[in-house]
Amino acid sequence: MYYQSTRDSNLQVTSAVAIAQGISADGGLFIPSEIPQISMDELKALANKSYAERANMVFGKFLTDFTPEEIAYCTSNAYSTKNFDTEQIAELTGAFDHAQILELWHGPTCAFKDMALQILPYLLTTSLKKNGEDKKVVILVATSGDTGKAALEGFKDVPGTEIMVFYPDQGVSSMQKRQMATQEGSNVTVCALEGNFDDCQNGVKKIFTDQTVKNKLADAGKMFSSANSINWGRLAPQIVYYVSAYVEMAKRGDIQFGDVINVVVPTGNFGNILAAYYAKNMGVPIGKLICASNINKVLTDFIDTGVYDRNRDFYATCSPSMDILISSNLERLLYILTDGDDVQIREWFGKLSTEGRYEVSDAVKEKLQRDFVAGFCDDADTKKTIHDFKEKFDYTCDTHTAVAVKVYQDYVAKTGDTTRTLIASTASPYKFSASVLEAIENQNFDANTDEYAQVAHLAEISGLPIPQSLAELQGKAVRFSEVIRKDDMESYVLHQLGIAES
Repeated sequence: MYYQSTRDSNLQVTSAVAIAQGISADGGLFIPSEIPQISMDELKALANKSYAERANMVFGKFLTDFTPEEIAYCTSNAYSTKNFDTEQIAELTGAFDHAQILELWHGPTCAFKDMALQILPYLLTTSLKKNGEDKKVVILVATSGDTGKAALEGFKDVPGTEIMVFYPDQGVSSMQKRQMATQEGSNVTVCALEGNFDDCQNGVKKIFTDQTVKNKLADAGKMFSSANSINWGRLAPQIVYYVSAYVEMAKRGDIQFGDVINVVVPTGNFGNILAAYYAKNMGVPIGKLICASNINKVLTDFIDTGVYDRNRDFYATCSPSMDILISSNLERLLYILTDGDDVQIREWFGKLSTEGRYEVSDAVKEKLQRDFVAGFCDDADTKKTIHDFKEKFDYTCDTHTAVAVKVYQDYVAKTGDTTRTLIASTASPYKFSASVLEAIENQNFDANTDEYAQVAHLAEISGLPIPQSLAELQGKAVRFSEVIRKDDMESYVLHQLGIAES
């Protein structure tokens, strides 16, 4: 299988090249030339397999230039109890009415990004060897909170790599900031940015595609790659947990093999729900893909109207990992829905860059709405949902999962659709303790309240064990505290890499 750029269909590279490069030189995203199929018999055969073994099957269909031994090396190292606190890797709950929650946050940073970023370093280093590449790889990451820490944890002290993470200074939770600011590792750098996540993401993409900067890196024996979900090596592992979850639901008797399920995903950058779309189109019986947004509802409006418009107010919310107005992975979906029309993709995303908006054709909108529905909720409804869900089911969810629960409840109320539904839970509630406590106890907390006092209190009322990785942060020293302007990102990167500007 080869990979094309969404902005140049004539480009064909192997998966190893796509993963190592991260993003195409033309600014497009790499996408497989076809979606491989998985049969019902193949799904049934996975029932008694481990998560790593299920991943082997999925990766074998997408990474056809990797040997089975290379794939098994990557999955066995990533998906084990040395990295995750459950043997299931992704934990499936019992039923809440007609829905079940897929907990994707049992990894070292307590967020769903671990599901991909524990394996990406293995995929990347294996790809580099396959490509005969001997340059040091510089990983640039823009984060709205969770990707940054997960990438730092995955790549810390990995030979032949350096990783630099940028996050919006006022756009992450205090726990997320603490996780990044105290990061260990000799090859890591963390920097806050004045601005929002989109400023971080745009800055990283600009540096990636600047030929002058790339030439300077090459002269220094280095090359860029990405750990954001613009990298296919980030997206492919996310497909695995939807395949695995379906198999697990059938194995447990929650559904029968062949039964259709709906999937709800709280999403900002569109990668997580795009992975579910890939699973559906591979042959996993998925019906509706329900896209859940917070008040930054650019995706909800797009799915409802076919107009993508980032010219709107930006809100800092209690679900900060979704505070995004430019959803990069949507480009991959639109490339598929236009049957690979790279000219159209260049036009739309050119308009997004220059005018801040574009509108898709009626034909594309019809295809989009065939698979996707969308909804949103504000902070008040998010916190009410956390409170009510805890009261009704004695289950504590974080602010992002609560957005998905609320949007799902609204969808059922509107449509009457009681199809068994899988809700993706993307973070531990401990990463957002203050907001979760405010929701459960219906009160505001003093901003100066000790963060670990909040964690301890949440443990008391939720009954959930405090993740060891978060508990250990309390005594760690802050290593990174610098804040820069978005216009200074390029010079900052070059300076940190010891490359002189000219």
